[in-house]
Amino acid sequence: MQSNNNLDGVLIVDKAPGMTSHDVVAIVRRALNTKKVGHCGTLDPLATGLLIIVIGRGTKIQDLLMSEDKEYVGTLKLGETTDSQDADGQLVETRPVPELSRERIDQAFAKFDGDFYQMPPMVSAIKMEGVPLYKLARQGKTVEREPRFVHIFAHEIKKVELPEIEFRVVCSKGFYVRTYAFDIGNDLGCGAHLKALRRTKSGKFTLDCAVTVEDLKTKPAAEIASKILSLPTVSRMRGA
Repeated sequence: MQSNNNLDGVLIVDKAPGMTSHDVVAIVRRALNTKKVGHCGTLDPLATGLLIIVIGRGTKIQDLLMSEDKEYVGTLKLGETTDSQDADGQLVETRPVPELSRERIDQAFAKFDGDFYQMPPMVSAIKMEGVPLYKLARQGKTVEREPRFVHIFAHEIKKVELPEIEFRVVCSKGFYVRTYAFDIGNDLGCGAHLKALRRTKSGKFTLDCAVTVEDLKTKPAAEIASKILSLPTVSRMRGA
């Protein structure tokens, strides 16, 4: 089959759990029979939700789209810390969860509003001398990391059913939600890890126009191609 390299634009995909962002790129390449495909903003295998896929000339605005603010909904579980700060990691420590008032929980979340520095986890894609940190972590190594300047624009505590807390957060690029869960757990004195995560928005893009991974695997290429947002449409959406 001849490659279709005339496609340009942005495709919004609702990523399924248990797969990497690179897996989604490979599925899009096969679904559309085109080679020039990339993604904006990695989602861990644990996470679901909005993944921006850039196609053809859309890859030229990849960095621009990655720099925009993100919105997530997630669940943290208190009393358990893991080596990855999320549910995919190995359990490191278990601590009893104290009786926490809603006011105390509100205070912990409020400490992380606005500007602050966040320490990237060892299982991140940041490179140290050309090697991603997660590869060093797999070798059992821990290295010095530079804190990153991040910003939280808004947060909401959606539900408290201890030991779990459901939340929503709107944050800057480069923000680690699992580190956010880890830090809040530390502040509350019992530790925590990120149990579930879903990205719901990136810049002006929402899940309203997303295709599912199942769609990519089963729908005709023409139907998938019809969901691609053209570069002029993307420019108008961004107000550029």
